[in-house]
Amino acid sequence: MGISASDADDSVSAGEFSARYDSFVVDLLGSIAYGELSAFVRLAADAQHAPSLRDRSVLGRMAVSEFGHYEAMCARLDEMGMDPELAMAPYQRMVDAFHERTRPADWHESLMKAYVVEAITGEFYAAIAEHLDEGTRDAIAKVRTSDAQTAELTGLLKKMLSEDPRLSSRLALWGRRLVGEALTQVQRIGAKHSFLVGLRPDATQEQAAAEVHAILSALTRNHSKRMSGLGLTA
Repeated sequence: MGISASDADDSVSAGEFSARYDSFVVDLLGSIAYGELSAFVRLAADAQHAPSLRDRSVLGRMAVSEFGHYEAMCARLDEMGMDPELAMAPYQRMVDAFHERTRPADWHESLMKAYVVEAITGEFYAAIAEHLDEGTRDAIAKVRTSDAQTAELTGLLKKMLSEDPRLSSRLALWGRRLVGEALTQVQRIGAKHSFLVGLRPDATQEQAAAEVHAILSALTRNHSKRMSGLGLTA
């Protein structure tokens, strides 16, 4: 259910709550927009190392989708009267550093990174969007990898693992590193920009931290299920 200024209690004025909520939404959309833009650049670059043109097209299509997601976030920020570049700026260094820490060593690791990171970020956005107004919630709902793309990526990974079982231990370890880095990134961004504090008039940092913890736990469980589906240990 979306949040409105009328939900504010006596301790927080409607104007104060509305301003706090709007600031939260701009922060969130800015972080998503830059994340999607950087994902576009990363996937397009990783596609160059594909062993075949068909494989290259898989990440190429995902890159195109990511750019569409970026444009959707910018459009929503424009609707709010916000400059998308200014909204993204606080996240550039943080997101770029994440991708430097998780730079794939080869094509196999590129596929696994796309599989892990896209799923986790999509689920995180969906969990946060449940608390938002309808317009923002609908915009964020567009930021997800399609079921067809996920199935294609899963199929490539399973084929790759069946053809070379020696990859299993390395990719399982890589998957664990990726999920750890991704969840740490969510926590880092949340701590820096007070995600979730703006969603309730009586919200505190402690309550927001507890809610973020619950979301991270769900993300971890879902990641484990996906790794099991590939025959890998999370």
